[in-house]
Amino acid sequence: MSEDAPARIGFKATLVVIAVGAFAFTMGFYILPSNGAGATDTIWQRMCRAAGFTRTSPGSASALASPVFTSVIVPKDLYVGGTAEQIGHGATLALRCAVCHGAQGVSGGDAPDLAAQHPEVIYKELLDYQRGARTGGVMNAMAASLSADNIVDLADYYASLPPENAVLMSMNAPALVRVGDPMRNIAPCGSCHGTVDHKKGAPSLNGQPYTYLNAQLRAFASGVRRNDANADMRSVARGLSDADTVLVAKYYAGTPR
Repeated sequence: MSEDAPARIGFKATLVVIAVGAFAFTMGFYILPSNGAGATDTIWQRMCRAAGFTRTSPGSASALASPVFTSVIVPKDLYVGGTAEQIGHGATLALRCAVCHGAQGVSGGDAPDLAAQHPEVIYKELLDYQRGARTGGVMNAMAASLSADNIVDLADYYASLPPENAVLMSMNAPALVRVGDPMRNIAPCGSCHGTVDHKKGAPSLNGQPYTYLNAQLRAFASGVRRNDANADMRSVARGLSDADTVLVAKYYAGTPR
C-alpha cells in the first residue's frame, strides 16, 4: 500500500459521510415534511415542521387566535368622570338602551349589566360595535347612530350608576380566578377582572348575568368574538373546559339567572 493510500481512503470516507448527511438532511427536512405542506410553504417552514415546530393549519381545532381586531384610544377625560351635563345627556341617550340593558343599567336577562361598569369599557365596546370589530345584532345599528360625544356621555352615565346586582367577591374564589392554571397557560381571571382593582379596559364581571358570561366565554373560545386586544381572552377561553367555563361564569354571577 502506498503512503498516500490512507489519505485517499479518508477522503473517500469523508465524501461518503457528506453524501449520506446531505441525503438524510434532504429527506428529513424537506422531502418528507413536504407531505401535507401548503403550496406556499417555504423550505424554512418545512424544516421547522420536521424539527417539531409544527405550524397549525387554519382549520384545526387548536388554531391560533386570529390577529388583533380592535384598536381604541380612550380619551383621558373619561377616567375622571363626566360632568352633570354629560351624565344627563347620557341618561337621555340610554332610554333607547333600556329595553335590553334595563332602565338603571341592570338587564335582568341575557344582556350585560352596564350599571357601574368602567367607563373605558363601555367606550371601547361601543366603538368596536360601531367599527364592526364586534358584532351583536341590533348593537351594530345602535352604535352606528352615535357620535363620538354620544359614546363618551353614555360611558359616563352608566359608570355613574350604582352596581345594584353586584356580588360580594369572597376569598374562596375558584383557583382559575385566583391563580389560573400555569400548566395550561391560563392566566388568573382576577389579574384583569380583579375584585378590587382591574386592568384598564377589562370589564368588571362582578354580578353579570350567568347566561351572558357563559355565552361570551364560549364566543371567545370559538373565535366568534374577537375584539379582545392581543387576543388575550381568546387564548384563555380556548384553554377552558366546559366545566371551567361554567365554574367561572357562576362565580362572577353569584347565582345563575
